[in-house]
Amino acid sequence: MAKIVVTGGAGFIGSHIVDKLLARGHEVHVIDDLSSGSQANLAHTTGVQLHVADIRSAKACQLVEQLAPQFVVHAAAQVSVRTSMDQPALDTDLNVTGLVNILAALRSKPGAHVVFLSSGGAVYGEQVAFPAKEDHPIKPESVYGLSKRVGEEYLEFWGRKWGVTSTSLRLANVYGPRQNPHGEAGVIAIFCERLLAGKGIAVNGSGKQTRDFVYVEDVAEAVGRAVDTRTVGAFNIGTSKETTILSIAERLRDLTIAQAEIGFSPAKSGEQMRSCIDNSAAREKLSWSPKVDFSEGLERTVGWYTSSGQKP
Repeated sequence: MAKIVVTGGAGFIGSHIVDKLLARGHEVHVIDDLSSGSQANLAHTTGVQLHVADIRSAKACQLVEQLAPQFVVHAAAQVSVRTSMDQPALDTDLNVTGLVNILAALRSKPGAHVVFLSSGGAVYGEQVAFPAKEDHPIKPESVYGLSKRVGEEYLEFWGRKWGVTSTSLRLANVYGPRQNPHGEAGVIAIFCERLLAGKGIAVNGSGKQTRDFVYVEDVAEAVGRAVDTRTVGAFNIGTSKETTILSIAERLRDLTIAQAEIGFSPAKSGEQMRSCIDNSAAREKLSWSPKVDFSEGLERTVGWYTSSGQKP
């Protein structure tokens, strides 16, 4: 059993990570300012200690110093590509300064290991190969993607300078239960919210743009494998399959309200046309592979929103 701090652990992805780590018998502490996360996401858990703090604050840094965890899973972040383009200083403050503030607490803790949630689509930018491997050219199209790449570089430096090792998980587009369309920018959650409210949905651009969608429980398992193995490096966590946004809209309409209207709106700045990542390195080094088929994942997601009685 290890002591693990999960930043952003009350959020969509973070809370699923907490579930996975608890199931593995670890001692888990959550640092979250609850600006987008919710205590409700942790209500079903037992034994988790929630520390309400901003990752940029002195309080958060001091907490990590005092707890002296063997692992930090850094899931806290500003995750909206659009927000990063509209408010680049905010994105950099949260995603770079916030990370560095947490890392500062580990400078005297050689041997600690950080699992960093990076971005598989956003760090590569417009791809020249499909699916993209980890050695694909790094040319982010958004400030969000840039901030994630900068975070990886900070982690590499911390490893060389202070002996704090790290695994960067370059996540594909994550979806599933507990995703909040208002705070976490997930297109599937956004579509579910509108459809379950009896409204039509709008697809940005042509709808032919593609993404690699990975179910949140599979992502949590990848974090668990990174903790188990302490494997150093960057690894793509996705399905290696492309799905168009329009096909998702149509499938979700079929699962909810068949008569719902699908409209179109202008494409958004910073969003690339195609994104798909190669997961073969994670299969080899982390012994990880996605288990939940996309069709099944969509059904589980719609079912959760419906049965929970909550708006997505």
